[in-house]
Amino acid sequence: MTGPAQPAPAKINLALHVTGRRGDGYHLLDSLVVFTALGDRVTVSPGKLSLTVTGPFAAAVPPGDDNLCLRAARVVGAEAAITLEKHLPPASGMGGGTADAAAVLRALGRTPDRPQALGADLPACLLSRPLRMQGVGEVLTALTLPPLHLLLVNPGVEVPTPAVFVALAHRDNPGLPPLPAAPDAAALTDWLRNTRNDLQPAAIRLTPVIADTLAALDRAGATFSRMSGSGATCFGIFPDAASARAAESRIAAAHRDWWVRATETIPGLSPAPAQG
Repeated sequence: MTGPAQPAPAKINLALHVTGRRGDGYHLLDSLVVFTALGDRVTVSPGKLSLTVTGPFAAAVPPGDDNLCLRAARVVGAEAAITLEKHLPPASGMGGGTADAAAVLRALGRTPDRPQALGADLPACLLSRPLRMQGVGEVLTALTLPPLHLLLVNPGVEVPTPAVFVALAHRDNPGLPPLPAAPDAAALTDWLRNTRNDLQPAAIRLTPVIADTLAALDRAGATFSRMSGSGATCFGIFPDAASARAAESRIAAAHRDWWVRATETIPGLSPAPAQG
């Protein structure tokens, strides 16, 4: 029997500090991440291992055995017909491919012994809840954060993550400041003003339209805006859902080739139970 569709929520880095680099080349991070009601969807059905992709960004999904959905099924020894409904733009700083792999694992009800082998973000995407991510993504601290009304904007360009890291000016920055206890949305937004996305300046040098995207969010009334991950998607925080939707309409009308979506953060998903 086909199981219920599993959400693959978009992962948004509210703050991302690069704090060092290991000898093997992996960067050390200190990041605050949230997940949104917006994302891809995954369904698995009995059958030989296969992948069918639908949705507005189906053509952008890499074909072949390297696809993370197929790799996730293989790593837990599963045979299944996987359908991926792709709504998130590719290479956009929202963890889309890793979130899709995590959704496959949740749909199968299995988790690998070393989930990070499928991507540094996979342990976080399995939980899909507010988290502080440290190390190379393996050190996770669960947090309780207020819901946020977000507008996500991608200017229609892909930003290769490796190129952004190469362009970093500094790799030994301070970590996140202490989080306030039980913050409301206003207190969390104030705290964010004392944090950074250390990848943002490098990404803007490589892709200047990111600066235009942030300016559009500010003009549309965002109380705070920043790039997520390595870009090019940027987010704006708005006081309520109505103001986020109004900003969505305004930016979409002015930039018809941009991807613009209002959404909200979610408290979390249950991880897939481990099976033998």
